[in-house]
Amino acid sequence: MLRPVPDADGAPFWEYAAQGELRVQACGDCGELRFPPRPCCPHCQSFASAWRPVSGRGRVWSYVVAHPPLLPDYAAQAPYNVVVVELDEAPRIRLVGNLVTGAGQPLGSLPPHRLRIGARVRAVFHDGLPQWVPERS
Repeated sequence: MLRPVPDADGAPFWEYAAQGELRVQACGDCGELRFPPRPCCPHCQSFASAWRPVSGRGRVWSYVVAHPPLLPDYAAQAPYNVVVVELDEAPRIRLVGNLVTGAGQPLGSLPPHRLRIGARVRAVFHDGLPQWVPERS
């Protein structure tokens, strides 16, 4: 399976994820949350930044269900979803991942018919990677 290749700006995101924490970059001057990470704030152009914890809660903003033909390692798990999650704390921040039934469950563990735009989800972590699970009502 493909693993993230962190760059200098994004490395802290993956370091926190490996600890089971979801953090996003914030401007050190104006406080604006931003993702993807970058050296300069798009709001005030400051180069100061910090990594702030977020709740990991959000909603499915969009999704797709992947079917073969795919890369061989992924084809064996198809069909599976790829979701775009809008974070509660920062609706302009959208993270990509997979919606699964529990941390570490296979990519295809959630049946495609259960996917819904607007569904409430929360982040979980497995092997240093964030995943998404349906939020219990």
